[in-house]
Amino acid sequence: MKKTLFAMAAAAVAFTGLSTPALAEGERFVLVSHAPDSDSWWNTIKNGLALAGEQVGAEVEYRNPPTGDIADMARIIEQTAASNPDGIITTLADPDVLSGPIQNAVAKGIPVIIINSGTPEQAAEVGALMYVGQPEYDAGLAAGQRAKRDGVGSFLCVNHVVSNPVVGERCRGFADGLGVDLGDSMIDSGQDPAEIKNKVKAYLSANPDVDAILTLGPTSADPTIGALQDIGKAGEIYFGTFDLGTEIVKGIKDGTIQWGIDQQPFLQAYLPVIVLANYQRFGVLPGNNINSGPGFITKDALAKVEEFAGEYR
Repeated sequence: MKKTLFAMAAAAVAFTGLSTPALAEGERFVLVSHAPDSDSWWNTIKNGLALAGEQVGAEVEYRNPPTGDIADMARIIEQTAASNPDGIITTLADPDVLSGPIQNAVAKGIPVIIINSGTPEQAAEVGALMYVGQPEYDAGLAAGQRAKRDGVGSFLCVNHVVSNPVVGERCRGFADGLGVDLGDSMIDSGQDPAEIKNKVKAYLSANPDVDAILTLGPTSADPTIGALQDIGKAGEIYFGTFDLGTEIVKGIKDGTIQWGIDQQPFLQAYLPVIVLANYQRFGVLPGNNINSGPGFITKDALAKVEEFAGEYR
């Protein structure tokens, strides 16, 4: 497995011009995310960051607000910029709160790449070099269109990060793909597993004719699986989710979940390190933003995903 991953890394580095370890210059790149410590989905981000740093010979750091507090994240960005790294990789989970600290970092001459949350347009507005991630509305729209073809007409969207408006675009896109109003189909589930499970069960009890469930990641998907098991509807109600994780892969495999949308978080952390290293060393920069997703993962395409779920997928 390691040979495969290092071969992939070496190929990516060779493609971008870093052909030998002798070119390593010891830059320091810091990735700041909005994720709380409890969100295991970000382990893949951390792995991609570490592998890229090792490959190019750069020092890499991962920083985040332990509880997911966006104001705390803004302070972390300010502290990171004050330490004068060679580059900052960060999410733009709330432009109103984070734009100022990011723009201040750019004004200091620190190259910034936005990943995961935000949009290419928002990345440009704050002065970032580029955006690497999944266009959230487009991903939700594709998911809704797929569900419509499968006969879905109504749904529940379990949003565990209502504070991040960009993620909510997944729900809006899904509704538009179905051709229905979002209305009250999206619930603020919070991030506590027991609370999520209870809210899903309550919604389904009050809306027994709902056709489908959409979750936005393992934080909401895992308790939703439990909720469906509790009420005897696992495998009976149409269930799609964003992102992957161990329980999601199990759910796809046993038929509880029809598909997962993979935004390839490994690439969201790995590619910015490669880009920043090249930018610092040679002054070269890709001319376009990079879409890391979406891709639909179904039961028929699980082998590779299952092998690396929660680690590199």
